Amino acid sequence: MTFSSKGLLMAIGWMTVLKMVPWTDVISNAPVIADGAKKLWNAVARKSPSATDAQPALSPGADAVATLQARLAAVEATVLDLHQQMLASSELIKALADQNAQLIRRAEVHRVRLVRLAWATVVLAIVVLANLALPLVG
Repeated sequence: MTFSSKGLLMAIGWMTVLKMVPWTDVISNAPVIADGAKKLWNAVARKSPSATDAQPALSPGADAVATLQARLAAVEATVLDLHQQMLASSELIKALADQNAQLIRRAEVHRVRLVRLAWATVVLAIVVLANLALPLVG
């Protein structure tokens, strides 16, 4: 099998996969997915980590209190870091959803153009065949 025949088989495989995709469902759901990503982004962006200052507990062990305060500060720093990661992740999801919506719109435009081109090709083929058949009839 040559390189070009492998490429042809791969293209046929992709065409089969693409034909199996329910494009009407994908196209109709693209705005819903983009809106959901925007809502997620807005919800996460509005929430800010609450940095509450804990009052030191009254206990006889000053070392225990200092240890607990240090652990609390470490936990608060971790929560702040996780919140920043969540913001970045939701921003990425929003951007990907927007790109997906754009790709779906472009794919639909190309699909419509391809259908029009196919019909034009069929009409042109009929005209060419009719013109080739006319001299044989007459």
